[in-house]
Amino acid sequence: MRKRRGGWNNTTYFVENSTHHAVLRIYDTHRDRNKIEFEHAVLQKLGSLPLPFKIPVPIGTHTGETLIELKEAGGKFACLFKYIEGDSPVEEETGYFESFGEAAGTLSVVLADINPGLVPVYRPYYELRQAYPLCTGEVIRDLCLNPPLPFTELAQELGLLCRAYEDIADSLAGLQELPHQLVHGDLNASNLLLETSDHRQVAALLDFEFCTRDVRAMEPAVILSGLLGQAEAKKAVRDFCRGFSRRVRLSEAEIKAVPVLMLLRKVDVFLHFVTRYLEGTDEAHVLQEQVRLLSEDVTRLSAHTSIMLEILSEEQERNSRR
Repeated sequence: MRKRRGGWNNTTYFVENSTHHAVLRIYDTHRDRNKIEFEHAVLQKLGSLPLPFKIPVPIGTHTGETLIELKEAGGKFACLFKYIEGDSPVEEETGYFESFGEAAGTLSVVLADINPGLVPVYRPYYELRQAYPLCTGEVIRDLCLNPPLPFTELAQELGLLCRAYEDIADSLAGLQELPHQLVHGDLNASNLLLETSDHRQVAALLDFEFCTRDVRAMEPAVILSGLLGQAEAKKAVRDFCRGFSRRVRLSEAEIKAVPVLMLLRKVDVFLHFVTRYLEGTDEAHVLQEQVRLLSEDVTRLSAHTSIMLEILSEEQERNSRR
């Protein structure tokens, strides 16, 4: 077994012998069987379809279970997936974004028609208060406006995130009325593989742990919100929107909601790491790093949201005429 680097919520190993390869995942941050069973039910449905890219397929035990409880590891759950050939994109790569957009759009279309037969456990992004019960408005304001000792040097960044939190809390009304379906919810460069022979093509979409029923437009919003720090960000946004728009036609209301959904993604990540800190899962330095990164992202969003929305609208219109 070889431990894979990276990952905040799980530990991953490559498992190999002379003839077989697999991927072992150990879920570190929750002990909720229902969450994993829902994820696996979605993956098994997807695995039966002729998709143009690969997805992780759970491997069953001799009794048919796709997860086991590790008693010696405090009750953590583990599962095994078939190994998928491909390369993780490196930071400076940008040539795959059109393929990424097309793959994300294809996945969105397919997920709209899938019924895994189980009730999603994760809440939609816009249900922030229910999803993060430890992060009440009072707790967030106190952390951000009166930062404790480990965070006093980040007062400016925390103040910015507090304003983003309050802004998004006032902007959630009406999102429930937008089209809903199953969404992956966490598509980004770390959750995909590229074809080894051609890094312009996406080979696989990975990590469906947070798949749930949510606003359909949340899928492209999550991805677009992650493109701000990319080299040649404007071209990356254009390429992604071109590929995505070939597969999905968003309504005018959905397009208008994308800026709110992008900011919602950043606030959600902030609350996720605040919760991990409050629960003792992470030490202070992890939240410190995330506060710096997220405050930079929120600043970029403020500066570039209008051009991103313009590009998305143009590509949607261009593809609607074809």
